[in-house]
Amino acid sequence: MIAQLIDGETRSVLTLAVALAIGLLIGVERGWQHRGDAPGSRVAGMRTFGVLALLGGVAGIVPLVFGAILLFAGAAALLIGFVRQRGLSENVSATTILVGLLTMAFGYMTTTGHPIEAMGASVAVTLLLSMRETLHGWLKGLTLTEVQAIGRFALLSAVILPLLPDANYGPLDAWNPRRIWMVVVLVSGFSLLGYVAARKLGTKAGLLATAFTGALVSSTAVTVSLARRLRDGSADQASVTAGIALASSVMFFRVTILTAILAPFALLPLVRLMFPAALVALALAAISLRRAHVSGDARDVKLGNPFDLLPALALAALVAVLALAVRWAQQEYGNAGIAVLLALTGFADVDAAVLSLSTLAPGSISGPEAGIALAAPVLLNTLVKGVLAIIACPGWGGVKAARPLVASVAAAGATMLWMHLF
Repeated sequence: MIAQLIDGETRSVLTLAVALAIGLLIGVERGWQHRGDAPGSRVAGMRTFGVLALLGGVAGIVPLVFGAILLFAGAAALLIGFVRQRGLSENVSATTILVGLLTMAFGYMTTTGHPIEAMGASVAVTLLLSMRETLHGWLKGLTLTEVQAIGRFALLSAVILPLLPDANYGPLDAWNPRRIWMVVVLVSGFSLLGYVAARKLGTKAGLLATAFTGALVSSTAVTVSLARRLRDGSADQASVTAGIALASSVMFFRVTILTAILAPFALLPLVRLMFPAALVALALAAISLRRAHVSGDARDVKLGNPFDLLPALALAALVAVLALAVRWAQQEYGNAGIAVLLALTGFADVDAAVLSLSTLAPGSISGPEAGIALAAPVLLNTLVKGVLAIIACPGWGGVKAARPLVASVAAAGATMLWMHLF
């Protein structure tokens, strides 16, 4: 009994110490932010936040009625302080009073069985508060298009996705609503990242930064745009060749990431084929970069808004159709039918090919076969981009720009042949 009492008392002391540490952590940030304010003009400083966290901790230990009274008294004191400061100055933020209430809640959490969660949340709050100027700078740099894109991504990922059932429906049980929508979320996330990064970095870091970030959205669009720049003389041969090779390697890595998330059983065989192709593309990009004159004015690749809702819905519809087609091809022609179908899909959209394979039931196709089935559309799409580069820039310049694409496909083909023979 005595040991249990000591353990209980020790636990209470330790959790109260954690509550105090949380209050002081937040109080340091709040005190630093308001270090220039006149004495007595602040709602709360470092000491006050420490007391607020301790108050919340004590409220979690004492009987419920007394705890409620303590929390109410702490909230009332914060409100009175806010009203008093508002009377002294109109330039008053409500952040401090809200953070004060959170600090009491964190203190309460530490003594009611959730100290780890309280510590994690307090660190997150402190970091968020310390990034005030940075966040305001980001906000000022956002366009209406980007704000809408962020909102649509939140709608796709945080609202629609959790509501969709995780079960198979439709002909041949080919349609899993949550998995189909998950691919929309993943590809849309890549598109948003590439769009924002290209706009932020493109004109500052030059053509290669635009090629890298633009390839997160569409390596085909990057290839065609750079080939056109080579044709009209606004970029030199080496820069364009390096940019196209870099964009192609980004596409290889993007497909690998999607496979790791959606079809991990095919990851290792795919990496064995894609790694040599990506390595050759990166090596040729580095060789070309040494001879390149990279301009600071990259004239960003025109990729449009990647978060229009209609393209996202069109992608979902395409994946649903391909999922049914893949199931049918497997049933009628076996795994060879899947490989042929996905290879043809690569003419239009590599991501759709990867996502369609992910809808197959586990164990319906082996890892090596799945890896080859995924590599085929990727490599075919790479060759198509080489042809588009030559069409966009007829002549020897277009051929030289397309050489990294052909070389990377040749590397993957040689690897595939070696694996087959040995």
